[in-house]
Amino acid sequence: MPTALERHIPSPLAASDRSAPATTPRVKLYKRRIAISHPDPHVGEQLLAEALGAADRDAMHGMLRQLVKASVVGQKPDEANLAFMISTIRSIAPKDSIEAMLVSQMVSVHMAAMRCACRLACTDDLAQQEGIARALTRLSRTFAAQVEALNRHRNSDERAITVQNLSVQDGGRAIVGNVTQHAHLIGVDPDIASGAAGEREWADARRGASA
Repeated sequence: MPTALERHIPSPLAASDRSAPATTPRVKLYKRRIAISHPDPHVGEQLLAEALGAADRDAMHGMLRQLVKASVVGQKPDEANLAFMISTIRSIAPKDSIEAMLVSQMVSVHMAAMRCACRLACTDDLAQQEGIARALTRLSRTFAAQVEALNRHRNSDERAITVQNLSVQDGGRAIVGNVTQHAHLIGVDPDIASGAAGEREWADARRGASA
């Protein structure tokens, strides 16, 4: 298993090439180290952190080590699996640390589910098929729950606002305030009600004076 992270040391030619578009760097896996392959080590770390939604360098390296372990095939980390996981995380675009961790779990659960699907397709033993099918079902439900959790988290700051048209006929008044309606009873905010009563009393007094 990789135990250390190393920066890729660029050649002078690669370091001088600045015309290439900024893309997520590839991660190379060696027996005892992980290397971020990019002409500029600092830029490479920054691009990878942005792809993973990591808040800083420590978070990026921690997430990368976890993803490497989740990419294992036959007890050996797999570069192709790791590249797929990083690309998928980047496409989902986590916006904070919670989303970064949740999306990393999502791609890891997806990888495990696909391994179960492969094992299910490759075995003819009925008992093994039943066990693998149960595991695949649990993983699929977990993934669906994670997607729902991500959507809830992303929509948690949204507030519903309802705007309705208001029509007032000639001689009518519009009520501005909190109105509660129950069956045949309509209750108006006491402050608004007292204001309306005061207006009626004032109108009656004016009519009496004019008479």
